[in-house]
Amino acid sequence: MMASKHGTFTGRRMAAIFVAGFAVVIAVNLVMASVAVGSFHGTVVDNSYVASQNYNGWLKQAAASKALGWQAVPHRRDDGRVVVEALGVPAGARMTATAERPLGAREDQPLTFAPEGQGRWVSTEPLAPGRWQLRLAIRAGGEAWAGEAELR
Repeated sequence: MMASKHGTFTGRRMAAIFVAGFAVVIAVNLVMASVAVGSFHGTVVDNSYVASQNYNGWLKQAAASKALGWQAVPHRRDDGRVVVEALGVPAGARMTATAERPLGAREDQPLTFAPEGQGRWVSTEPLAPGRWQLRLAIRAGGEAWAGEAELR
């Protein structure tokens, strides 16, 4: 047996060390799990299988949008309205968008735009402050363009 000035090392002491070690591991796991669950605010896609089936369609839509040569650059005014500078978009086009919060609580806001002239479009609804992911759609005649941009 080992002897020390604190006494002998017994099975009871070994059991206490094991219990204390496992208690620390379990406590850390519980804290990390509660932080993970508390910081999760939704899903990126509701069904990854369905999203994977749509992926090729999204690629085709992106290629068709790029082939049109249209460009849209959004920014937010001080009053919260979104202004889009559109290049190459024909007269008579219609523009809509959906603004989504990329992080945190799920919040979506549809936006409609009115042409202001010289390739500028202004949203009819103001957008709350903060970070937004903007999904733009422009339709003119039988042609459709889609794009995304981030607003801060």
